Amino acid sequence: MKVKLNLPAVFIITILTACGCSNQFKHGNAAIEPRKANDLDVTTSAPIVHTISSDISSVIIIRLKHDMDLLDGLKKAVKQQNIKNAVILSGIGSLTSYHIHVVDSTTLPVEEVFPKANVPQDLLNVNGYVIDGRVHAHITFSDEQKALGGHLEPGTKVLTFAIITLGVLEEGANLTGFDDWRR
Repeated sequence: MKVKLNLPAVFIITILTACGCSNQFKHGNAAIEPRKANDLDVTTSAPIVHTISSDISSVIIIRLKHDMDLLDGLKKAVKQQNIKNAVILSGIGSLTSYHIHVVDSTTLPVEEVFPKANVPQDLLNVNGYVIDGRVHAHITFSDEQKALGGHLEPGTKVLTFAIITLGVLEEGANLTGFDDWRR
């Protein structure tokens, strides 16, 4: 479904901002896998704050059914709609399992952990970007006791349904490198 909008969208990114907290997950049978990035090749000529301006040319609403992998479904929709650059505006639904990664250090390159579990969760939010056709999504989800979130990984499965809304940026908007910490 496409809805035509002409809304201004301004995106600001602050590069190399370090988070001062360590994320640790203890959730029933949740597994945590550590990982560390390989190289520290930070480009010093990149501006600390970089902005672009773009109108939203259309809104795409995606609905995923039971047992669909959330990340795979987003990737398929982006490819099907031939989306190059977009903002993931929102997402809701429920999950049978989750797999995310989160930062676990305050130094560059950051260390990451990969919590995952096969437990029912409410999907509270999906946000992020499509950058040059590549999905970079984060999710927030909860059970009756707490909310968790992080970078979406393969293995996050839909329970009832998931609805995700994308704001497609106008032709010429270029988000290349916005999610590369070395720039």
